Amino acid sequence: MVVGVVVVRKLTKAAESVTPGGVAERVGDAGAEMRASFKSFWADVSEAKQAKESELFEAIERGEDVTPLLETEDDDTEARQGRWQH
Repeated sequence: MVVGVVVVRKLTKAAESVTPGGVAERVGDAGAEMRASFKSFWADVSEAKQAKESELFEAIERGEDVTPLLETEDDDTEARQGRWQH
């Protein structure tokens, strides 16, 4: 009898998940997760941007050449110039 109750509950839950309301709930949950992931990503990007800006401003205040700070490891000058010409 217990097995029958468990099976009926699982079937009911599965049936509810394919109803428009169940699908909408799953989509809403996925949207909320995506939104949270994007917020986390954006916070990381903002933090890195602020750190880079601080580094640049400090170098400018010291009168240093900031050109090396503007280049990335996989970025060479010709490739960067080519991107901006298009």
